[in-house]
Amino acid sequence: YDDRGVEADLEEAVTFARAALELCPSGHPSRGVSLDTLAYTLWRRFTKQTAVHDLDEAFELHRAALELHPSGHPERSSSLLGLLLCFSSRHDNQGLVADVEEAVTLGRAALESCPPGHRNRGVCLYNLANCLWMRFTEQAAISAVRDLNEAFELHHAALDLRPPGHPGRSSSLNGLALCFSSRYDNQGVVADLEEAVRLGRAALELCPPGHPSRGMSLYSLASDLWKRSNQLAAACDLDEAFELYHAALDLHPPGHPRRTSLLRGLALCFSSRYDNQGVVANLEEAVKFGRAALELCPPGHPSRGVSLYNLAIDLLRRFKQLAAVRDLDEAFELHRAALDLHPPGHPDRFSLLHGLALCFSSRYDNQGVVADLHEAVMFRRAALELCPPGHPSRDVSLYNLAIDLLRRFKQLAAVCDLNEAFELHHAALDLRPPGHPDRSSSLNGLALCFSSRYDNQGVVADLEQAVEFGRAALELCPPGHPSRGAFLYNLASDLWKRFKQLAAVGDLDEAFALHHAALELHPPGHPYRSSSLDALAHCFSSRYDNQGAVADLEEAVM
Repeated sequence: YDDRGVEADLEEAVTFARAALELCPSGHPSRGVSLDTLAYTLWRRFTKQTAVHDLDEAFELHRAALELHPSGHPERSSSLLGLLLCFSSRHDNQGLVADVEEAVTLGRAALESCPPGHRNRGVCLYNLANCLWMRFTEQAAISAVRDLNEAFELHHAALDLRPPGHPGRSSSLNGLALCFSSRYDNQGVVADLEEAVRLGRAALELCPPGHPSRGMSLYSLASDLWKRSNQLAAACDLDEAFELYHAALDLHPPGHPRRTSLLRGLALCFSSRYDNQGVVANLEEAVKFGRAALELCPPGHPSRGVSLYNLAIDLLRRFKQLAAVRDLDEAFELHRAALDLHPPGHPDRFSLLHGLALCFSSRYDNQGVVADLHEAVMFRRAALELCPPGHPSRDVSLYNLAIDLLRRFKQLAAVCDLNEAFELHHAALDLRPPGHPDRSSSLNGLALCFSSRYDNQGVVADLEQAVEFGRAALELCPPGHPSRGAFLYNLASDLWKRFKQLAAVGDLDEAFALHHAALELHPPGHPYRSSSLDALAHCFSSRYDNQGAVADLEEAVM
């Protein structure tokens, strides 16, 4: 079964293991080994079919075997490892943090019973590393980084014991890839993501078609390629991620426990392609796959929270595109349901608070109720509190709160909101040095703040700063960048304002050119098309005021 992945072989293994155990009554010298063997085959079947009774029986048998394998017994490490795998799988199935703690404890005990040279040392190193990595992903706090560091150390030690040709080498390579990927998630260093992709490719090469770990290797590599496509905007990475996710999905038919992760991964890919290309059909696909993933995560499923969150985000984005209020209402409902599953202290609570803030902010845009804007600011503050200095999402939280404070300033003219928005945008920019993919957004945010302060106080120096920051933001958004249209529009608007103030015709001419370029990126049906048309009308009207050409007035009216 390990070699070919044929499920019938696994069923036969269970049958023969039961028959062997029946021949080993209490007191038989091979009873402990037979208990462990049957337990292991039942655990393998559980990982394939998720029948909880198999896992429960595996627990019972491994515990019985452990009693027959006291300290010093040569098979004790096998019984400890078997129990570790059971606790780890129950955590994957039910999400109980206590199971991870038990798995780590058992992993340490197993490793202690396998000194250098022991036949099980490599597998003990590998499994303890996996459990430490799992505990790190549960906590993802600065204090938990020691778990990740130890997981790295153990995986490297296991890999040294699994040279080329060893059947467990692909698993160790994949385990290291997961560690690098998690460190990238935690610290944002692109070199870690590159290493994760390299190791993921090496692991996949050792898992040809028919290999039982091929599906997992396809999934892990696809996930890291998707991350890299978001970081570096490399379309080839996103295309390959699609290909690998589809290939993995073919290996995980309905009923397979990993199918929900693959559906969720495909939803993320479609969502990213929508970001890159703006084609609504991709967003529709993202929602479709997101719903399919959620359907496989009933209440109590450990992945229900993330599935609720991802679907809510895509519904919110579809609302912004199509303005169907039912999408926004459902996004609210899903975000609140997900927040209930992520109590204070949960590492993903920040994302849920951020998502609810987006919902309130979007409803404010749609309905203009100031109370929604106050709620958005409140949730943004709560999210920022969960991102202390050093947190990988701190720059995002600073930026998002600044955006909503600026919008509230425009509505209520409370200068304290504008001052705080300036402060937060500057703090975010410090965390986004040259080369950071989100630097352009922070530059644009500062441009908006300067422009708003000019509108409020009339100081031309603020308008000059708005133009300067707007140009810097646009330079970082070449053709094809998803924010190029918005940044063209913003810079054009500030140039038009400067023309109105200083009457420099060059500013008006450039404003025309930029607004026309933005309009080409906002075709009929685009939510910002009306703003671009309105801005061009203002430009024609201003040129009529300056030059008196009736044709400009006709264009403005048209």
